[in-house]
Amino acid sequence: MRPEETIDFPIRKVWSRISRLYNSEANKYGGTMAIGQILLSVDPDGTPSTKLGPKMGMESRSLVRTLQTMEDDGLIKRVPCTDDKRVVHIHLTAKGKQMRDVSRHTVIKFNEAVQSRFTPTQLNNFRTVMAELDRILEQEQLFGN
Repeated sequence: MRPEETIDFPIRKVWSRISRLYNSEANKYGGTMAIGQILLSVDPDGTPSTKLGPKMGMESRSLVRTLQTMEDDGLIKRVPCTDDKRVVHIHLTAKGKQMRDVSRHTVIKFNEAVQSRFTPTQLNNFRTVMAELDRILEQEQLFGN
């Protein structure tokens, strides 16, 4: 089977290009795609740090390092929960909110550019296939271990 005939190859190839595009744009503002993703995932009232990883599909080790960088850069602040001191909420600073706006604009611009090239039916089919693939990967053990 040639790579072009597999399911994962085109996904990896396209995701790699999207990632490079987003990282290139984020680099203009001193950020990364991961930072932009976190900025877009933090709720206005703060988000518990333990909820960010699962919300974004990010490994906790990578998340911890990225959050530290973001805190050092003044994009976020960590606020201990008043009810449970073990829980830390992530809040955006004013600088973080500005960067979130840049990230949001970049994502919207990308999506508008891509969506304008496909019919609603094509986009719906794409979303259906991706949702089902995600469900399969989440619920089924594909390799009988």
